[in-house]
Amino acid sequence: MMTAAPDPPVAAADTVSPDHAQIIRLLDDAPMRLPHVLAWALASGGTLITGLAVFMLGISMPLLVRDLALSPVQTGLVAAALFAGGVPGGVLGGWLADRIGRKPVFLLDMGLLALAAMVSALTWDAWLLIAAQCVVGIGAGMDFPASGSYVAECMPHRKRSRMLVATIACQALGLLLAALLAMALLHLAPSIEAWRWFLGMQALIAVLFLLARINMAESPRWLMGQGRNREAVHMLARFVPVDRQQLEAMASRLGDAVHFVARVPHTKKSLGYAELFHPAYLRSTLLCTLPWFLMDIAAYGVGLFTALLLTDLHFEGPHLPLVQQVAALARGTGLIDLFWLLGFVLGLWAVARFGRIRMQVTGFAGMVAGMLVLWVSTLLAGGAGQHIALVFAGFVVFNLFMNMGPNSTTFILPTELYPTQLRATGSGFAAAISKIGATAGVLTLPLIESAWGVPAVLALMALVSLLGLSSTWAFGIYGQGLTLEQHQTRILPLHRHAATTSDFS
Repeated sequence: MMTAAPDPPVAAADTVSPDHAQIIRLLDDAPMRLPHVLAWALASGGTLITGLAVFMLGISMPLLVRDLALSPVQTGLVAAALFAGGVPGGVLGGWLADRIGRKPVFLLDMGLLALAAMVSALTWDAWLLIAAQCVVGIGAGMDFPASGSYVAECMPHRKRSRMLVATIACQALGLLLAALLAMALLHLAPSIEAWRWFLGMQALIAVLFLLARINMAESPRWLMGQGRNREAVHMLARFVPVDRQQLEAMASRLGDAVHFVARVPHTKKSLGYAELFHPAYLRSTLLCTLPWFLMDIAAYGVGLFTALLLTDLHFEGPHLPLVQQVAALARGTGLIDLFWLLGFVLGLWAVARFGRIRMQVTGFAGMVAGMLVLWVSTLLAGGAGQHIALVFAGFVVFNLFMNMGPNSTTFILPTELYPTQLRATGSGFAAAISKIGATAGVLTLPLIESAWGVPAVLALMALVSLLGLSSTWAFGIYGQGLTLEQHQTRILPLHRHAATTSDFS
């Protein structure tokens, strides 16, 4: 376990203007109202479309291979392009969201998504499809740091963790929505070119979110962090029913004063990637990146294995025509994906109750157990096909624990451990590193399966999950129950035994 470093410097409380502190209190203590719910729903559009895009691309692959005559290399690149695009997307989206604002990134990424998805649906060229899917990944990757930062900054303090879990849970909603749409489209247009409708639906939904986001409020915290205090109080009034004259008076007193609460000196308006590796934030960066990287290897590895196993079990009906096979595969995969959503539902309660680090460790442990159950099913007499109940149990355990644990907490941690001027940058960097893991899993796991078989893939995923548990334990920082600003002004316990009761409230 990493030894405790010297306590990092903390911001002095008296450097924060009383008016800034009052605006923060109004944001944090506000009752949950309809404007909060609408803002959350619009901010969660990117994670919903990400889930939909992953499912639609996966279910399109058998049709794409036949219709566009994809080579094995092209097939692998199409599958990996969506995840690979998330790497530059996360880096770019986080950097932009901290400099030009959360809302401009929301509009930009939906525009990119809509355009790239439409190109994907209309193209006849395999290489253009690969490029377009990479741009879809860039758009989705840009949305992750913007959405996490926005929800963390705008939701009431007592609801923050649940609303952040609900944001990433929209991935599961996207998977289920995609399954329903795919089955409906295959019923209405049972053609080998149905993949065009699958990808076109992404464009349509992105356009709807783009239009709906035009009237979104910008994050008041981000505006204060840029010294745009008059705009900040106007946005605050859209969330909290407060006397307008009082808000205008606060804005006049503040002028263009910057609200800055961080563990590094206030030397410039915006912080950069170098600060992620400053001694004050290095441990936070390791905690936010390593477990998320490892989780995405396992998550997308199991996603790959899901389709493979369903094929091995002949779930899709090997004697059916190709389009009907795809429809059956959509039903089976959608059924298993229900447990993604159930895991997130449990996470809404468990993460707030037991804390981020506890649930991340517990979730990784459950993922190890689920992988071992699946691994055992492949070694028993007759193989996995003769032990469907065991296979089903393995999937259920893996998906439940992953989504109530690290798939929720890895999204939350960067939004809490970095200050406002660095929040989206840190979240984007962590998301980008995670997509490197996803891309590596998609590209290499088929090769491992081809060389050593499915049991080797499952054993490797169990090991990766165990490493995720170990890295969380080694770099864990406990600050459950604190406001975003208190994360920057208090010395946080580094080990579980040092955490107080309030850290887990």
